[in-house]
Amino acid sequence: MTEGLLYVLSEPGEVAEAEFHDWYDNEHAPARVGVPGIRSGYRYRELDGARPSWLAWYELDLAALASPEYEVVRRRSPREQSVVSRLATLDRRVYELTGSWGSCVAPAPVVVSVALSGDTAELERWYREEHVPLLLELPGWHRIRRYRRVEGDGPEVLAFHEIADVSLFGSPGYRHATSTPWRDRVMATVTARERRVFGYHNKATAR
Repeated sequence: MTEGLLYVLSEPGEVAEAEFHDWYDNEHAPARVGVPGIRSGYRYRELDGARPSWLAWYELDLAALASPEYEVVRRRSPREQSVVSRLATLDRRVYELTGSWGSCVAPAPVVVSVALSGDTAELERWYREEHVPLLLELPGWHRIRRYRRVEGDGPEVLAFHEIADVSLFGSPGYRHATSTPWRDRVMATVTARERRVFGYHNKATAR
């Protein structure tokens, strides 16, 4: 089994919010979590004022995305085709897990995603040897996972953090973890960076 993450950013655009949520919660997400190998799905709303406003993420075995069952749910119904055609953004990415630290608290109240491109080897060494240990010392910093992009657009690697509250960003420990000399050297080599913060909205249930 290869552990993966299906990561989907969306922005309703011309779709009314009520229609957007009804489609996602009652058709789109339930169909996906009903596929064998897709273990869970969650929806989160932006807390950082940025767009796209919505994140859906699914924990899965990557082989599930090549299964006949998944191929069936990817065939859009007339309603889904109508909604998708009017969305301002539908950004779908698939990632392969490369590392995991900490403990799962499901659902996490807040998730922080940081996607980067650059010197991948040095990024990984800094994350594993300095950044992860410093962040996990903070009460409420629950789990950190690292991924490599295997499908879709965006930076090459993703750090996915599950935390208790955005107030952690103001703590001395967080300021230290994000301002060390090693961190500054690594960030100087980064060629692309996307940092987003989302708050929990709901969990998908199979239909």
